[in-house]
Amino acid sequence: MLASVALAVAPSELRWGADAEGGAPYVFEQPPGRLRGFEAELAELLATRLGRTARHVQGPFAQLLPLLERGDVDVVINGIEATEDRARAYALTRPYWVGPERLTVRRDDPSAPATVAELRGRRVGTLPGTLAERMLRSAGADVRTYDGGQEDPYRDLALGRTDAVLLDAPVALYYGERPELTTLPAGFGELRYVVVARASDGRLRDALDAAVASMIHDGTLPSLLQRWGLWTDEARQVLGASASPSGPPTELEAWRARSRTGLWSVGAGPVLSALGHGALVTLLLSISAMALAVVLGAALALARVYGPRPVAALALGYVELFRGTPLLLQLIVVYYGLPEVGVRLSPFVAGWMALGLNYAAAEAENDRAGLLSVPRAQMDAARVLGLGRWQAVRHVIAPQAMRVALPPVTNDFIALLKDSSLVSVVTLTELTKTYGTLAAATRDHLGLGLLVGAIYLLLGLPFARLSRRLERRLAAHLEVAQ
Repeated sequence: MLASVALAVAPSELRWGADAEGGAPYVFEQPPGRLRGFEAELAELLATRLGRTARHVQGPFAQLLPLLERGDVDVVINGIEATEDRARAYALTRPYWVGPERLTVRRDDPSAPATVAELRGRRVGTLPGTLAERMLRSAGADVRTYDGGQEDPYRDLALGRTDAVLLDAPVALYYGERPELTTLPAGFGELRYVVVARASDGRLRDALDAAVASMIHDGTLPSLLQRWGLWTDEARQVLGASASPSGPPTELEAWRARSRTGLWSVGAGPVLSALGHGALVTLLLSISAMALAVVLGAALALARVYGPRPVAALALGYVELFRGTPLLLQLIVVYYGLPEVGVRLSPFVAGWMALGLNYAAAEAENDRAGLLSVPRAQMDAARVLGLGRWQAVRHVIAPQAMRVALPPVTNDFIALLKDSSLVSVVTLTELTKTYGTLAAATRDHLGLGLLVGAIYLLLGLPFARLSRRLERRLAAHLEVAQ
């Protein structure tokens, strides 16, 4: 039995990181809530052979290796290519898939490129950080990278926005097969997918190597790849399989059949349930973050308007810092940067803190504008009546300032509700991330996008109505007071 992996939740678990939004054939949800993909099956098989239980940890593809370094996962299994740089920084297993890059072009393009050399100066789509991108840049192509998903490059190619797409053979097989597109039979380069562990987890890497070797020897891995349509001559040679597996690519055929049936082929229940869960996460996170922003923003505004000069300067510095830097950067620093100094936050707390601290700067300016809109004579009159300074602020100035600040505060909450989509970078699956995952699995971006847009609208409308009611009540209260 292996020693417990450092920072693991439990020795009996193998926590593997992957982005389900990436889509087939790697890791995807179909139907919603059920994880599919050849790498999802591979993770289960590896965990079983190590005597553990596989547990998927969702994370954006670009942040999977930082999640590994942070200790949130034990391994990353998500089409990670073996490179010299990664071999120096991490513990890489032996390959579990080997194959080429594939070039996809439009069928009706008489000048379609047929080789990598012919891509010079042409607009070519690919995914960032891949061997394909490096090959294209070396060839002098006009490279267009896509962060949204594997299908986006092929959609742009079909629309004539690019001249070709160069991507891994599995991606081309599952997304490049369209009536208006054709994928050339010749392959370019060689990819090797590996499981990635931390550099300090050499014993885990060795155990995974032994598990992959046993799966090759008994035919489990070749059969898995064959079912998903991914068995290649390169895989047979590099993996050292004694024979090629037989049988139809059933998973590939099932994927293509499900993709043609549309979004609701699995029934409305699973889709709406997944979107409902994402909407709930979005709503809870937004309300809690806005509460922090409102309280902290009020304190900052009071410090700037009524505090001593050093305190006012600190409050101004806070506002400029959080207003002047991107929210995405703040999220990454809070979740991935703070552990370097010993502060580890859960995904929800990190998202709540980053959103709340960022929007507190905006609320501080709204509240300051409200405070400054109240005539100074109001403060003088309150003091003449015997009220202390802070009593005057609380009972006289603040109610009038709130009336001015409330509309922009409502606008900020609606903006925060939408900006909460950024928290997927800290592994939270909120509404927009749920949409991306479902769209990757169903290939229905338009219909699903309209539905998700309607959900965001419905989430924000009650708060807009509540704000208008509060405005009317404040106005009535102030009129009575006067």
